[in-house]
Amino acid sequence: MSENLALPTRGGWHRRVLVLAFPIVLANLTQPILGAVDTAVAGHLGSAADLGGVALGGLFFNCVFWGFGFLRMGTTGLVAQAFGADDQPSLRANVVRALLLAFGIGALILLMQSPLIHYVLELIGGSDEVQRNARIYCHARIGSAPFALANYVVLGYLLGTQRVRIALISQVLINVVNVIAVLAYVYGFGWGIAGIGAATATADTMGFAFGAAVLWHLRPRNLAPLAWRTIVEPAALKRLVAINRDIFLRTMCLLGSFGWFAHVGARQGDAILAANALLLNFQTFMAYGLDGFAHATEALVGAAIGARDRDAFRQAVKVNLFWAVLGALGFSVVYWGAGTWIITQLTDQPAVRAAAQTFLPWAALSPLISVWGFLLDGVFIGATRTRELMQAMAASLLVFLVASWALVGPFGNHGLWMALLIFMAARGLTLSPLLPRITGAIQAAKVKQAP
Repeated sequence: MSENLALPTRGGWHRRVLVLAFPIVLANLTQPILGAVDTAVAGHLGSAADLGGVALGGLFFNCVFWGFGFLRMGTTGLVAQAFGADDQPSLRANVVRALLLAFGIGALILLMQSPLIHYVLELIGGSDEVQRNARIYCHARIGSAPFALANYVVLGYLLGTQRVRIALISQVLINVVNVIAVLAYVYGFGWGIAGIGAATATADTMGFAFGAAVLWHLRPRNLAPLAWRTIVEPAALKRLVAINRDIFLRTMCLLGSFGWFAHVGARQGDAILAANALLLNFQTFMAYGLDGFAHATEALVGAAIGARDRDAFRQAVKVNLFWAVLGALGFSVVYWGAGTWIITQLTDQPAVRAAAQTFLPWAALSPLISVWGFLLDGVFIGATRTRELMQAMAASLLVFLVASWALVGPFGNHGLWMALLIFMAARGLTLSPLLPRITGAIQAAKVKQAP
């Protein structure tokens, strides 16, 4: 098969994985740069409360928007399967349904923006001045919520159809527009904190304009007009709702685990809290990188299932696993060798530096423990086996809570990090026994299709 088709030839799997993964890795790694620019601009506005307000506002959108990450993940799985089956009508219908859902959720967020911003910010906390600045930032940014959520769908479509170079261009465009807009709004127009929020809103809107143009250009040709009854077909809607519900609950479990980690760390003092937050940057950066292989897995697994090709499914898992483990090993080597230097660049507080260096070995070990769960997430999302994914994450969260209760008392923060790595291991261990279900389902579908 040629490279632009859903599945590679037998000898082309490693090349296809790398061609898919590396643009996604590059796109993912632009996100911390964007956050750094907003932080740098806010940090020069005149007071710590300005920086705190932008940080708090950013946390608000992380909480709200990340909860709707199913719009990206669910779209990738459904589109990849339709792409692998060469089912263009189904592919088009899935994208349209997801876009309508994204705009519907976005409209609901706009309708409820005042109480939503008020209560979420109150829940997170902060001084009165920080809260005031965070509200300014949130109200300036939230107008683009429908476009920000629709961008998830566009990204899911591009990943599902393996058009990763366009996905990279889209993400870079959004970030470049954001940087230019924040400099213009803050320093040119003097909008202050509102300018930082408005810049992100502008970037999200421009990103969707680009994405809509891409969707129109790549639309399937020579198809009958899409009928409304096809969009609202009960079985398809039921499947969409079930997939999105499961991924949402899975995301809430993941958020809950890191929230509990922060909560338990905070009980051990400000230095421990700050050191844990600093070391979680290692985890986040590693996740951005390894997610490239998880996304490649989603696309190739979905295509294999759509094509009812059990051998292709196994190759997709095996080859992605090889490169993901190699990437994880690379992160661990860097963290072991340069972790202390990285810590000194991130903070000048002696107590925080000392605490972070004490617990650095756990952060350096984490990539090798976490990679299995990351990759299997991609397998089950691509297979749209989201019920198992949600149940495995819920079980892993329960394991984490029990482990932290048992280990923090006798071992302190070392016990907390040990519990976090047990959680990461549990994510892989709870999913791996379920892989035969997927191969069995592929074989059953192939037998059913045979004349």
